[in-house]
Amino acid sequence: MSKVIGWLLGISDVESVDGVSFSFAAPWAAVDPTWLLVGCLAAIGFAVWYYTRIQTGLSRLPAAALATTRAVILVMLVVTLADPTVRLTANRMLKPVLYMVFDGTESMNIRDNLTPDELSALNKAVGNEETGSQAAPPALTRQQWVKAYLEKGNNNLIDELQDKHDLEIEYFVFDGESTSVARRVSAGNDDKPASPQAVAAELTTNGKVTALGELVTDLGNQSSRRLGGVVMFSDFAHNSGTAPLGSSGHNDPTPLERLGVPIYPIGIGAVSTRDLQVEIQPPLKMKKAERSTITVRVSQSGAQGESAQVTVTARPMQGESVAEASGQDIVVGTQTAVFDTSIQYLEFPFIPQQSGRFLISASVDILPGEVSEQNNQSSRAVNIVDDYIRLTFIENEPTWEWRFVKEVFHRDRLVGLEGFRTFLRSADPKVRQANEMFLPTLTPQRSEFFANDVIFLGDVPSEALNERFSRMLKQFVGQFGGGLVIVSGPNNGPSELIDTEIADMLPVKLDRSLSIRASKPFRMEITPLGKQADIMQLGDSSSVDPLKPWENLGELPWYQPVLGVHSQANVLAQHPTDVCADGKTPQPLIATRRYGNGEVIYIGFNELWRLRRIYGERYYRQFWSQIISRLALSHALGSQKRFVLSMDQPEYQVDDRALLTVEAYDENFDPLTMDDLPADGLQAQVFLGDEPGVQPSLIQLSESRPGRFEARVPVFEAGRFTARVSDPINGSPSEIRFDVVGATAEQRNPARNLALQKAMATSTGGKPYELQDAGTLVDDIQLEPVVEEISRSFPIWGTPLWFIVVVTLLMAEWIARKRANLA
Repeated sequence: MSKVIGWLLGISDVESVDGVSFSFAAPWAAVDPTWLLVGCLAAIGFAVWYYTRIQTGLSRLPAAALATTRAVILVMLVVTLADPTVRLTANRMLKPVLYMVFDGTESMNIRDNLTPDELSALNKAVGNEETGSQAAPPALTRQQWVKAYLEKGNNNLIDELQDKHDLEIEYFVFDGESTSVARRVSAGNDDKPASPQAVAAELTTNGKVTALGELVTDLGNQSSRRLGGVVMFSDFAHNSGTAPLGSSGHNDPTPLERLGVPIYPIGIGAVSTRDLQVEIQPPLKMKKAERSTITVRVSQSGAQGESAQVTVTARPMQGESVAEASGQDIVVGTQTAVFDTSIQYLEFPFIPQQSGRFLISASVDILPGEVSEQNNQSSRAVNIVDDYIRLTFIENEPTWEWRFVKEVFHRDRLVGLEGFRTFLRSADPKVRQANEMFLPTLTPQRSEFFANDVIFLGDVPSEALNERFSRMLKQFVGQFGGGLVIVSGPNNGPSELIDTEIADMLPVKLDRSLSIRASKPFRMEITPLGKQADIMQLGDSSSVDPLKPWENLGELPWYQPVLGVHSQANVLAQHPTDVCADGKTPQPLIATRRYGNGEVIYIGFNELWRLRRIYGERYYRQFWSQIISRLALSHALGSQKRFVLSMDQPEYQVDDRALLTVEAYDENFDPLTMDDLPADGLQAQVFLGDEPGVQPSLIQLSESRPGRFEARVPVFEAGRFTARVSDPINGSPSEIRFDVVGATAEQRNPARNLALQKAMATSTGGKPYELQDAGTLVDDIQLEPVVEEISRSFPIWGTPLWFIVVVTLLMAEWIARKRANLA
């Protein structure tokens, strides 16, 4: 009955009708129905008058019937002028939607080494069975197996799903370069859904990463309430971004939980492959002529009991060592790894004899039958310093933080007595002159100021920070990549920076009306981002919980509240209960923000010295050393910042266009322009390989802004490239080196992640499948129609019901008049 009512009112697929109401949309009838009533009475009166006065000769009963029929028709016409509207509340059933998602990344182009049984099972699954007398066909790539499975004529999965289930199938492929976004393919239409062959034709293997968390999130963004499940063909080799089973916090839902539908993962690719994988782990800080230890992580599958040689090399990329080494790799050491466990760590001692930027690489011998050779190498760029790191701590008067930071860096091998300087506003002028650790002024010559690597700004009043200092500090961070640490104090606080250019760089928004809060001691809370940040990890590599040492900080007596958090900031630690002005953002205690080429770290209190309780300087020194490693060792040090070559990536793919950038300033750190250069401008010599006599390519650099020159360098073959640019001020050449390779992260880990495949299914109520048994999905999947609650208002004169009533009345009157012999 409900479906009939729904059809009469012009709505299809109605399961139940909960309510029907009527109203008038015309203003003259909706506000006051008096005129509508008058019109209806006039229509009735006219019908009665017509059949009693004009159409004579009828008996009383036929006249009354005809008059009633005519009156109803005329009343409906009058009511139509009032625009009658019906409001219907009902439920209707919609077809469920099934998403079918295909992996389009480069790992799907891997050709697995399959056993005869595995090869036979896959051939049977794709309808390519061979008799015993016939030669077995060659193994296909993973994507070719998927295409063959979709294109087979008999027992086709897509055809059977559409035949046995009343559903709609939508198709997606993820093949992005930097993340995994669901790209819709072969949409088809309701009358003619996309054929499996059309879907197969659109599958690619161009994707550079597998980011399953982002993929699931994007599927959720594109879905509707009709989504009933997701079928995913993939090797599930997740290698980028948030994991589908992970979240940013303990209480945050995972991407799969937010999607909220069963996942039916269909796996393709070998689970256990014969493969070696190496990862280089050099120390954060290395100094010339001092011993450091380089750790190499070697993992294996399918090579138990075998051995291979692991070699570590250091290749100069930039600095004094480039010219000295003439492009030759420095062999750090060679060891033989015996694979008696799946993962092992090898340590290589290294005493660098040159300074500069080096590419530290580890390689392991290729074993016969390895699925991928691309993951047998690993590299990481590091700075090896000969010079000391230059730190300046600006403070109004001595504080506990100032005292202990000074002691920590006096004993630091990369800073030392020569590298630490301070401007103490309350210091006696005679002390500033007699002790070289104390700076006589906040605004020295530009060449001296910009030679700093990290500047600490403490509890300083605004009158001490003149406009020149603020402007140079902003340049120091934004242009020269310097590091800035803001340490809040109880007397002045960061609100003193509000009217300066320094405020533009901060991770927080300031409010002059906010003073320190010291009403109740509290324990600092590490945020989810903070738990992942390198500077917040304390202890050594064997520590079970690298965040546990923060408990040693104890309760803090006060902190500096702020108005809010900058949109580009990362909050690493926060107040457990207090919030910002918006009423929901927790008050930040430690926050970071990238500003231009540099970075700013904000600390909302100066009580970190409390980390020295029980353990002495161990964790306190480690925290500040990690701060310096992050802020100083990521860019050129000291006066080297005046002429710096850089690439936008450490590694490129063949056919990429590498971006070479030169930051060029004069002796006073004023930016160079085209007018300051020789007639031929600034040119880069780019050459491949290390053989003498290689003819370089000349690339002209163009000025993108004062002090910055750029050029795009096309790379058409794999290998090691060198770019050389001469300093126009002193004529000395600077070089930087970069690698061009033919493999991405997709090819470095070739094994299918079976554990993740199963976890995605079980955590969502789905079921995992192998490609050869995916046909059982047709019987296993249970998709119910989706009930949609609808509430609609529409004119009743446009419905089938109105049409039927009007036509029925007109036909009835016409037939009655014919039977009564009326014209």
